[in-house]
Amino acid sequence: MQSRQALFLVSALLFVCSVGFVVLSARSSRSSAAPAPVTDALAPVASVRHIMRGIVDPAATVVFDAVSTTITAAGTEEKAPRTAEEWDAVANSAAALAEAGNLLVIGTRAVDHQDWARWSRDLSAAATIALKAAEARDAAGVFASGEAIYNACDGCHRKYERTE
Repeated sequence: MQSRQALFLVSALLFVCSVGFVVLSARSSRSSAAPAPVTDALAPVASVRHIMRGIVDPAATVVFDAVSTTITAAGTEEKAPRTAEEWDAVANSAAALAEAGNLLVIGTRAVDHQDWARWSRDLSAAATIALKAAEARDAAGVFASGEAIYNACDGCHRKYERTE
């Protein structure tokens, strides 16, 4: 599981860096006399499916799996990040979720400007709470944020399950 999380983080960082390099190279290739409008930098590249499979699903899995309590006949087992690297992985995943909520409303990705936009904002807000909790090393806060993240995802999927 640790190697899977590490692989995901490396993949996510490479993806983000690649996008950054593309944006920087596009900006540097344009004439400095005529600056490009900001909307050019916000042109969608990935589909909703790409965002879900490449960002939301893996990041949500890290956040959801970070903190748990398992009660068995043998006793209670508490699971929470212990090292700085584990906490950073949770924080990075929460940040990715928060930004994914923003990505879902850019350009033509927004199916409508009512529920789709609301659930995207709800995802960003809940993930920001998880990010702050992870940065504070607050396992209970990370756990509590999971319900709001789940509700944002579930509400959207119930209405738009075929949109991806």
